Amino acid sequence: MMSYQRINNISGWIIFLIASAVYIFTIEPVASFWDCAEFIASAYKLQVPHPAGAPMFLLIGRMFSMFASSDVESVGFAVNLVSALSSGFTILFMYWSINLLSHKIMNIKVGEANTAQMIKIFAAGAIGSLAFTFSDSFWWSAVEAEVYAMSSFLIALVFWAMLKWDLIEDESAENRWLILIAYIIGISIGVHLLNIVALPALGLIYYFKKYKKVTFKGIFFALLISSAILIVIWQFIILGVPNLIGKFEIFFINSIGLPFGSGALIFGLLLIGGLSYGIYYAIKNDKVTLHTFLLAFTFILIGYSSYFIVLIRSNYNPPIDQNNPENVMTLLSYLNRDQYGSRPLIHGQYFDAEVVSQDRGDAVYSKGEEEYEITDYKITTQHDPKRTTIFPRMYSNAPGHAEEYRRWTGLRQNERPNFADNIKFLFRYQLGHMYFRYLMWNFAGRESDIEGAGWKTMFQDTSEMPEVMKENKARNNFYMLPFILGLIGIFFHYKKDLKGFSVVGLFFFLTGIALILYLNSPATEPRERDYIYAGSYYAFAFWIGFGVLAVASLLERAIKNPKVAGAVAGVICLIVPGIMASEGWDDHDRSERYFSVDAARNYLASCEPNAILFTGGDNDTFPLWFVQEVEGFRTDVRVIVLSYFNTDWYINQMRQNAYDSEPLPITLSEEQVAQGGKNDYLPYMENAGIKGAIPIDRYLSLIRSNNKSLEVPTSVGSYNMLPSRQLSLKVDSAHVRGLGIIPDDKADMMVDRMVWNVKGNGLEKKDLMILDIMNENNWERPIYFNTTSLNGIKMDLRKYVVQEGLTYRLLPIERDDVQSEFVNTEVMYNNLMNDFHFTNTADPDVYYNENYRNFFLNHRSVYTALAKSLVAEGDEKRALEVIEFIREKVPNEVVPYDMTALDYIQIYLATGNEEKANEVMNILWEQNFEQFQYLVNNDLIYMGRERQISFAILSQIVQIMRQYGMNEKAVEYQDQLRVLYERM
Repeated sequence: MMSYQRINNISGWIIFLIASAVYIFTIEPVASFWDCAEFIASAYKLQVPHPAGAPMFLLIGRMFSMFASSDVESVGFAVNLVSALSSGFTILFMYWSINLLSHKIMNIKVGEANTAQMIKIFAAGAIGSLAFTFSDSFWWSAVEAEVYAMSSFLIALVFWAMLKWDLIEDESAENRWLILIAYIIGISIGVHLLNIVALPALGLIYYFKKYKKVTFKGIFFALLISSAILIVIWQFIILGVPNLIGKFEIFFINSIGLPFGSGALIFGLLLIGGLSYGIYYAIKNDKVTLHTFLLAFTFILIGYSSYFIVLIRSNYNPPIDQNNPENVMTLLSYLNRDQYGSRPLIHGQYFDAEVVSQDRGDAVYSKGEEEYEITDYKITTQHDPKRTTIFPRMYSNAPGHAEEYRRWTGLRQNERPNFADNIKFLFRYQLGHMYFRYLMWNFAGRESDIEGAGWKTMFQDTSEMPEVMKENKARNNFYMLPFILGLIGIFFHYKKDLKGFSVVGLFFFLTGIALILYLNSPATEPRERDYIYAGSYYAFAFWIGFGVLAVASLLERAIKNPKVAGAVAGVICLIVPGIMASEGWDDHDRSERYFSVDAARNYLASCEPNAILFTGGDNDTFPLWFVQEVEGFRTDVRVIVLSYFNTDWYINQMRQNAYDSEPLPITLSEEQVAQGGKNDYLPYMENAGIKGAIPIDRYLSLIRSNNKSLEVPTSVGSYNMLPSRQLSLKVDSAHVRGLGIIPDDKADMMVDRMVWNVKGNGLEKKDLMILDIMNENNWERPIYFNTTSLNGIKMDLRKYVVQEGLTYRLLPIERDDVQSEFVNTEVMYNNLMNDFHFTNTADPDVYYNENYRNFFLNHRSVYTALAKSLVAEGDEKRALEVIEFIREKVPNEVVPYDMTALDYIQIYLATGNEEKANEVMNILWEQNFEQFQYLVNNDLIYMGRERQISFAILSQIVQIMRQYGMNEKAVEYQDQLRVLYERM
């Protein structure tokens, strides 16, 4: 008979192979949306992504990308593989950890279990780890190049290492394991900071081993000391070391006059010397505890040293160089995540509190010619003290947040929140919506992939549910079996091993509820945040494993044979990971999904050579970086992220070459775009005395010359103002005609002067930079906006943009009707029909979640815009080709028809294709009437937008019927719709 250890090792690697195979089979072959594309592009060339950079993840990703060799199209898969294998190792160490804790529950030493006990232990480990394998959030992170999979692996490794340490009796061996754990924690800092959150739970393991007599006082001090270690790592290593280096730099450069870098070098020598002497002293005087502590501290620093890669690579000025952390001061800001701001935790304002003062805070230093210079100050804001509270939860006054706070707490308009409302928001939104809902997604089921979707109850009646909702592949029903088995495991664990229960329970709390309290999420998020709490789901999966032990213990009462009882319990409980795998496979299988990268190519293919393209959010930017940086596609296009264009570091990067793209034509100096300067925000001043539009060349000339007439003094400095709500640009008509950029059919719309309005109360720095580029470019390089960026600028340029694909080109041609399509039909037809990519998009087996579906809707809309323009020009043949093309590439079976399908109907009817119009109309009516009917009868708050869209589509169909003389059918449909509308 094989020993326990041999079986444990073999079975663990089998579990690893199963999990890894699952993730590799379902992995996305290219870059996913959100941060994944940025991480892959950054890893491939070791560039600098958004703070805090994850340098260790990038280094490993770079190593994996080498396996792709010259096949750049495989780089995405190679870097995604880092997450797949990291997740497989997470499951391996989780399996071994469950097995170790199961010994404590059964009160036996490791290696001394009999056959019956081993059956139960291995069944518990397998069921618990496989349940986590197929949990929604963990599986999601396992198949894309994000940091959360590797972070989970390091957490699982540290937790397993601490359990192994618990078994060791030799003190020197114990200390070596503690140093190993410290090194892993140091490495994890270069991936994600979640690892250090678990330290108090590890502190309990240490206390329970070292102190046989457990007391409340002892537990309190164990948690206090381990929490102090967490604070030391966070405040004195992660943030403290860079802060000290910064202070050394400023002192030795500004006060002593030494060269740049001297302060950092001196600090490094002092740190190394101090640690070396301390370790020597501890060895010499037999100070074992001190020696272990100093070595652990040293190894954390060694792991943390991966951040040198950020500094090194930033100094090479790569195309992706976020925040430009190329010296000590900028690196400090990068590590501190200064760009994300802060949130009140212990004491702060309500969202309706008025600002009473703004004062200068700490100085912000930048590298000058000979010393570090103060270029800005952090602003400290003081709010009305009568509208502040302890433990603030509803603090944000960002646009739209007040309405959401009121919606979640039931506050009426203008009603002031109180502390009870504060706590209501905590429980209803932060704990209920942003944590418990996610927990149940993972272990009970999920209603759909629509943002805000609830968790799936056991036996929900679906008889009246529309097919479009039933067939949502993310609609998973686990019949609450994983959750119930986990609850059984919680009670069993508590009863059998209170110490172990407190460790897992604390781990569960720290990586879940404690994170919720610390992150203090506002009332809206750009996407679902379930992946943040994967550590908490990891802990819950332990209890699923222990639930197997509870079932086996129960079965032993009926089945007197312990071996058979354990085996039967394992077989019965195998249904839990089985149903999770079965339900979750279709919505986690990304193996044939390429559209994120296709969409990026299509954006770039919409642009003329040497173009300037403004983008908005992550999803319409990062994939573009991926195809340019990794695949080398359309590197002549300079992609400008609008939100970054408010920062000096990004503006200055745009002054450099990037592959085939020349520097942007920027004339404002580095001093004039510096953060904290006069041009961060330029408010409109009504009393400036300017009538009509101000020419932007004149306005920019005043700014370049630092003209005092624009300055407005304040208590914390001064800023430039905007003297008019209208701006203008003179057009050299002869020059523009010579460039040949005006479409022939729009030549008579060309203007010699463009005039547009400013939106809101002023311009941001990004708008000023766009003005500078427009003025200096003189139409030499094509300038494009996507939808997000066109809506995001503070200037209304819509009457001067022409659609050429997914992008809008700025041209000196003016139209009056900005609501209708304004299309360069010849250019757009060639782009859409010849240059756009649609890889595998017609396959109904490929799953596209809500983000992907929205990008498909964008694509459909540009095809219908082109088709309508062709119809208006009398080119019905090509209009039909366009509609047939997009219907074939993105059929209803893959992405259900939306508002754009109304245009399909209109185009078919306008070109005499009534049969096809009726086909689309019937599909669209059936899908939306069924959905609208269900949503009227069932109050699903998160589906409110879908209900409005369905009603709008149905109403439009009735109007189209009347427009084309289908009066009898229109009356019938109108009556059906009225009945439902009256019940709303």
